[in-house]
Amino acid sequence: MTVTSPLALLGGTPVIDAPGPHFSWPPVEDNDIAAITRQLTTAVSIPDRSGIIAELEDALASFLGVRHTVTTCTGTAALHSMYAAADIGPGDEVIVPALTFHATATPLFHLGARPVLADVDARGQLDLDDAARRITPRTTALVAVHLWGLPENMDALAEFTTRHDLMLLEDGSHAHGATWRGQPVGSFGRAAAFSMNGPKPLSAGEGGFIATDDTELYYRLLLHGQYNKRCRREIPANHELAPYAVTGMGLKLRIHPLAAALAHAQLPRLKGYLAGREAVADRMGRTLRDVPGIDVPHPPTHARPAWYALPLHYNPNQLSGLPVERFTEAVRAEGALDVDLPGSTRALGEHPLFHTPGVLLPGYADHQGPAADSYTTAQRVHGSTVKLPVWHRERDLNLADAYTAAVIKVAEHHKDLLT
Repeated sequence: MTVTSPLALLGGTPVIDAPGPHFSWPPVEDNDIAAITRQLTTAVSIPDRSGIIAELEDALASFLGVRHTVTTCTGTAALHSMYAAADIGPGDEVIVPALTFHATATPLFHLGARPVLADVDARGQLDLDDAARRITPRTTALVAVHLWGLPENMDALAEFTTRHDLMLLEDGSHAHGATWRGQPVGSFGRAAAFSMNGPKPLSAGEGGFIATDDTELYYRLLLHGQYNKRCRREIPANHELAPYAVTGMGLKLRIHPLAAALAHAQLPRLKGYLAGREAVADRMGRTLRDVPGIDVPHPPTHARPAWYALPLHYNPNQLSGLPVERFTEAVRAEGALDVDLPGSTRALGEHPLFHTPGVLLPGYADHQGPAADSYTTAQRVHGSTVKLPVWHRERDLNLADAYTAAVIKVAEHHKDLLT
């Protein structure tokens, strides 16, 4: 007996027949091209805080409501500079969520510090009970990660770090423009690092920045990756760090002026992007809300996400045990080509670097990897996350609807995939 199925993976007609990719970022408009062209003929190297560098940093500080921002060549460099400027060094321990992109933690190795993985809850946010169990006399800081653009519970994190006398730092790499109770993500801790890599809500193609209200930390940010002219012009001559201005810490992590020009041109449109993403994410979430096997995020009403992605929680128990890989394969076969299973953003304890860093970093030859129980929920959340793109334009609503239709179609006919 021949079994027929409407699923495209089994010979049926796909929901979407348009070729991919269906989502690209950032949206490049005429004023972006004009800004980059103008910068190309103005300066392609800026060794101090002038021109487009000053304009972008001023605009970012105003956007976040902070006193200082420092741009960098990458988001990883921003995290590195933030940790170094916060005086995190040899022997210090920093609590990091066990579920994040590895660059949240890896710069700590280059400072002689130790990332301590604390597990997450079922939503993928930091489990503070687990974090509390991992505090030792060497613990100096905790990093809040706003994964997928969904704000962490900053009330709880601020109270926790105050109670345990820990420095609160933020990794807002997915969350430009997200807010918690109306306050921008990146303005809660002593400092915050952001990526402006290609797909981030605010994109420079490649780049990053650090935000802080702490002027002393700002000087150390400059010394970490912005040496010589910028340091000599901004660090007061009578400051104890002024003698180090020419060399800084020996690293050059400056953003390229062309990347700064792109980010500066994009920034005025960011709020519009976010409003559009919010509407599309809400529409997709409402459509998928009652679909068996699929749980959508439910951020509190006082949290406004940036919707870097729409992370769905896949529950195979509601779909006859169908593996998430097979489910995703079927959804992609329906033409939803930009549906994705997270790769490098995963449970950090699964990376060899966190178990045997001494292979690459000799100073960690005796390093003991994270305990097996420090990331079990992170593994479970990562293994059940299906990531959908979130568009921002009204003209993309049909595409957003088609993606949710593809998910629903596979869920409704999942048993066909078990035969």
